[in-house]
This record gives sequence, C-alpha cells and structure tokens, in this order.
Amino acid sequence: MQAVVIHAAKDLRIEERDFKGLRDGEVRVRIEFGGICGSDLHYFLHGGFGAVRLREPMILGHEISGVITQVGPALDGVATNLKTGDRVAVSPSRPCGKCRYCRAEKFNHCLDMRFYGSAMPMPHIQGAFRQELAVDAAQCHPISRDVMPQMAPFAEPLAVVLHAFERAGSVAGKSVLITGCGPIGALAVLVARAKGAAKITAVDILDPVLKVAETLGADHMINAQQTSDWAKKYAKDKGSFDVMIEASGSADAVLSGLEVLRPQAVLVQLGLGGTAEVPLTAIAAREIEMRGAFRFHKEFAQAVAMINEGQLNLAPLLSATFGFREANKAFDLAADRTRSMKVQLDFS
Repeated sequence: MQAVVIHAAKDLRIEERDFKGLRDGEVRVRIEFGGICGSDLHYFLHGGFGAVRLREPMILGHEISGVITQVGPALDGVATNLKTGDRVAVSPSRPCGKCRYCRAEKFNHCLDMRFYGSAMPMPHIQGAFRQELAVDAAQCHPISRDVMPQMAPFAEPLAVVLHAFERAGSVAGKSVLITGCGPIGALAVLVARAKGAAKITAVDILDPVLKVAETLGADHMINAQQTSDWAKKYAKDKGSFDVMIEASGSADAVLSGLEVLRPQAVLVQLGLGGTAEVPLTAIAAREIEMRGAFRFHKEFAQAVAMINEGQLNLAPLLSATFGFREANKAFDLAADRTRSMKVQLDFS
C-alpha cells in the first residue's frame, strides 16, 4: 500500500508500506478520507512543534474514516457487532489501559499513549494517512449510510471540542467567547450553539474564517487585527462573557479574554502555544477559573453520534479534497488560512 510520509519540513513523500496483518481484536480498514490537522501542518511546515521534532520518517494523519474489509480473530465486548462493509470513523486515541491515569479513567493523560502520527516518542507513532490500516476494533465507530463519507473524519476534531466543553461545564443560556476560528474554533461555534449558548462571539484576525463562524451560528464577529481595542467595549461592568474557549494558542487572546470575562467565568485553554504573563490580581479578584483541555477519549463516541444524528452542519468547514498523491498541494492549501478551513485527502 501507499502512505503519506513526512521526512523533514516541506519534505512530504508518497511511499510504499507493507500491511502487517491482523492481531487478535483488530479489524482491517480501507481508508477513505483523512483530514489535515494543525499538528500535521506543524510537521509539514516546521518539522515539529515546540520540543517535539521529527527524528525519523513518519506517516502523518489521525483524522480518518474508512470501510472495514476484514474482521480479525477474537473480537471482544463492544466491538463484536462490527462486520465487513461497515463504514467507520476511527479514533486515533489508543491509551494503554494499565497506567495510573488509565486506571483512574483519565485516558487522555495515558503515560503510554499511542496516538497516530506523533513524533513525541522514539520510535515515532506512525500515522493513518495510508491506504489500509489495522486498528483495534474498539477504535471503530460505525457511521450511518446517510452521512456523507467526507463528514466522518470530523469526528476527531469534534471530539477535541466536546472535551473542551466538558471541561467548561454547561453553556446553556450563557454568553460564550471563542477566540481563534480555525477548524477547532469553528467547531466550537457549532457546539456552543447546539448546547444552548445564548450569545456567541467569535474573534480572529482573518475575515474569511470569521465569515465561516458567522455561517455556523456566531452572533458577533470581531477582527482583532482591525479592532485592536475590542476588549474595552466588553470589559465594562466587570466583563461580558461567562465562558471562553481559547482556540488560537495566542497570548494576546488570553490576555484580552481575561479583560472581558465576568466574575466566576471559566476560561478553557484549548489552543496550544507559547507562554503568557497573566494578570493574577484580575484572576483572583473576579474569581476566574482557567482550565486546560487536551485531546479526548469518551467524547469520540459522542462526536460520532452527533454526526450520525445530523445535529451539526459540518459542510461549511470542508474547503477542498485532494487525492492523497497530491498531498503536497493539499498541505500547501491547508496552511493558507485565508483560503481554507479543513482540507481532506481522498484515499478511496
């Protein structure tokens, strides 16, 4: 089979890889579509992110869906209903199940996580942008025949966002601020609307992505580059927002958010970035809670259920689809936020 392999920054190749067969409890999935994620882009553009660097060639990709072509031996429990021909979204989250965090059901903090397409450990965890993949049956979540196949890979980023809202608590009837309106922030707009937010304000520095946020249900859009003092308006009377989902990883966004959050508001830091000097007095005086959100586990099944039930209009998020052999063109487009939201590779 063929796979999309990153060797170094801007060195992306289509290479042959062997399919190594099925072990007990696994199924064989013919990959149909894969979404290019921000972490994939970091490997493509920079050869890594932060302290994480490529040290050997690695197959990219973790937002995937496909069709089961073979069911392996000894399937257990929840996965016994899987059969050949099933279309599935595949969760890239593979915790060990044995470490202290897994035993405490904090699976996203597993000490031996095998998350597709990660250069954190050595050897690297190979990714899923390949024509065929052997996966644990428990990773497979059936997708309804009524769902467009291209919508299934959205289950992974949607699960990330659902976990962030789990960390935030209820947003029903509340005023929600979302900073950073790339694919994750845009999905946050959809989820906030689905969960009953009274008002959704979206902030970014690019008008095209703010337009998508508006299409998805944001009530107010703010271009922070054009209106650098936007926070002053919303900072009156100790703030305007009950919940903030910070999806940009920008220190400026965090600081602006802390100006406009009401007393006892919740700030969920979802975007990954550098460091920020935060005003400790403001946090203490207004009793603001800052919470992190990282990956997901149980939320993947919730994301698939929402997709199967047609609860969210995901179509505006899909900007383009390329055959996987045109991966370099796809990654170049995905890196241009003025022209794309989510770009997918077609392996079918």
